[in-house]
Amino acid sequence: MNPSFRHTLIAGVLGVAGTVMAALPARAANADAHSYAQPDVVRVSHIDLDLSADFDAKVLHGHADLHLEWQDRSARELRLDTRELTIEKVEVSRNGRRWREAGFGLADADAILGQQLSIAIERQQPKIVRVHYRTAPTASGLQWLDAVQTLGKAQPFMFSQSQAIHARSWVPLQDTPAVRFTYAAKLAVPPGLLALMSAENPQQPSEDGRYRFRMSQPIPSYLMAIAVGRLAFEAIGERAGVYAEPERLAASVHEFADTERMIGVAESLYGDYRWGRYDLLILPPSFPYGGMENPRLSFITPTVIAGDRSLVALIAHELAHSWSGNLVTNDNWNEFWLNEGFTSYVENRIIEALFGAERANMEFVLDTRGLADDFRSLPVSEDLQRLRPDISRLDPDAVYTTTAYTKGSWFLKYLERRVGRERLDAFLRSYFDHYAFKSIGTDTFLDYLQANLLADAGDAVPAAELQAWLNQPGIPEFAPVYEARAFAAIDAARAGFLSGDIGAAGLPGKDWNTHEWLYFLDGLPQEVDGERLAALDEAFTLTRTGNSEIAFAWFQIGIRNGYAVIRPQLERFLMEVGRRKFVVPLYRSLAARDADREWAKSVFDKARTGYHPITTGSVEEVFARAANR
Repeated sequence: MNPSFRHTLIAGVLGVAGTVMAALPARAANADAHSYAQPDVVRVSHIDLDLSADFDAKVLHGHADLHLEWQDRSARELRLDTRELTIEKVEVSRNGRRWREAGFGLADADAILGQQLSIAIERQQPKIVRVHYRTAPTASGLQWLDAVQTLGKAQPFMFSQSQAIHARSWVPLQDTPAVRFTYAAKLAVPPGLLALMSAENPQQPSEDGRYRFRMSQPIPSYLMAIAVGRLAFEAIGERAGVYAEPERLAASVHEFADTERMIGVAESLYGDYRWGRYDLLILPPSFPYGGMENPRLSFITPTVIAGDRSLVALIAHELAHSWSGNLVTNDNWNEFWLNEGFTSYVENRIIEALFGAERANMEFVLDTRGLADDFRSLPVSEDLQRLRPDISRLDPDAVYTTTAYTKGSWFLKYLERRVGRERLDAFLRSYFDHYAFKSIGTDTFLDYLQANLLADAGDAVPAAELQAWLNQPGIPEFAPVYEARAFAAIDAARAGFLSGDIGAAGLPGKDWNTHEWLYFLDGLPQEVDGERLAALDEAFTLTRTGNSEIAFAWFQIGIRNGYAVIRPQLERFLMEVGRRKFVVPLYRSLAARDADREWAKSVFDKARTGYHPITTGSVEEVFARAANR
């Protein structure tokens, strides 16, 4: 997942402490604290779905057949994860032909985990369990958009967001990254709409609205994905293409034209792409994240369509997940850095290969500055500055922090400096091969690192430094420092502007790329007088920029300095965009100011029906915390 262009802190959206879970039932010491599943007892190996999409009721209904591999022959219970599912009936079978009804029970709902579904095994352990169910209109992992909420205003739209633990809101399953399974699906949707999944996909709508899907590589539950809408497809390479609403397709194809080249670069570094096709689905702007790495079909926010391909690092990031995350997966959410740290490193390598070292350096410098800013506001006592935090009693949605992304990739850059890029590349390639289609933890990675890289590295990587990276808060003092040559000129221009030696019109801003503008804006002091802001706005029309990243940075500056000129465009932005990276910090900044709080609430009241449930909950928490100050 790429929640942001530069990975802005999400911890604190629900409060730094996050939402704390109620007491949980006893489970194995190595179990995933965010799942009721017992994979040491039984594992789901394959799922067959047979579902219908009811856009009027805003529900999926049908059944799921879970194929089981029993680990404990004496077990007489199957525990699954659910959230707001209505369970209508459960059947079991030894052969998939003869079925008999089974007893089941739903436990009380936990605010984070949802409800444990317990299925009684009265006789022989079944090979398949069939659960008949329907989702709730409020399912946390699904968003149903009316036609008027889409770009074309012609047909409704539905899409999923399963990471981290939202798959359980639309499929009853073992919702833990420790369990991998293949799946197949039958899906019925209104005729004329195109249905897609994280699987082998059609490129044209079917006449009768019926579709079949197959995912033959084993994936964890958070990579199950579904989308249905008025969509068109265009190829952008031999293995890559774009799905989007027809009105957005041409711009998307232009923006992401380098995708096939990205695949080739990644393969040259880290081995074959193992998922068949790599297509992009450009979702409505309510999608709560920058991107989601669903295999074969990355979900992408339209807010990265800038017209100049300056924000395509997000595509490199989601593609990189095809090796780190999708191929080799963290086995629980405490180990999230194994997904995102490695992916952010690979992303930067792809950007360097395609666009040059200077652009890659600029992007990484912006990352590290963002990490330092976050660490100044993130309490060490909450453990979230460590690569290996204990979030077992927190909602994983509340702790998507820059730590996993930027500190994780910085650690790999540190290894690169110490052992050399060639040796690190060879190690990473072997690591991805060795653990392909497996879920692992940090200790497993460290064992492999020691045996296959550090054993022959002498004292290049002292044990104390390794432990500091993984287990200590903050940024190690021995972390390598990165600089971008172009940023020195930006520093000089900013200093001249702030001193009055250079007027806004005299700044070379028309020649700056997105990263240079972000660096310039990020370096402005907290307080900037309205006259200077107006001059910048007049010279570069920042309030009306079509670049979402620059707009976000500019709106934040305008809010904290009471620059009321931004309000109409800020309201439009908040009404049209549901990406958490943008809207949650903007609402937080507005809620912190007495002069803006009530206005922000009125905007949210109008915008909330277009936001994803994840985003809505986060913004509600912002206002709740502001009220309790």
